[in-house]
Amino acid sequence: MCAGHRRLDNLTAIVDRNRLQQGARTEDTNELEPLADRWRAFGWEVVVCDGHDHSALYEAFVSSREGRPRCVIANTIKGKGVSFIEDRVEWHHKVPSPEQVELALKELT
Repeated sequence: MCAGHRRLDNLTAIVDRNRLQQGARTEDTNELEPLADRWRAFGWEVVVCDGHDHSALYEAFVSSREGRPRCVIANTIKGKGVSFIEDRVEWHHKVPSPEQVELALKELT
C-alpha cells in the first residue's frame, strides 16, 4: 500500500504465479484471484505475462512505466518440461533422487 501511495516507480515486485504451494493448490488454501485487480487496488501497475516466455518477461521489465510501482505476475507451471514433476503439488518441496535428476535433464535437453 505504501509503495503505491508513494508512487515508487523504481520498484518492481515479481509474483511467480504457479498456482501451487506446499501441500496444496493455492486456491484450495487461499483464494488469490482476481490477483491483478488486488495489486491495482493498492496503486500498482500490473503486467501479467507468460513466465516461461523470456521475451514477454523482458518486455514486462523494460516497458515504460506509469509513475507507479510495477507488479509482474508471471504465470508459470511448476516443473515445466519434466513429465513426472510438471504441475504436481508434491514437487513444490520434494527433492529429486540422483536418478530423477538424470531423467529430468534428459527430458529438458
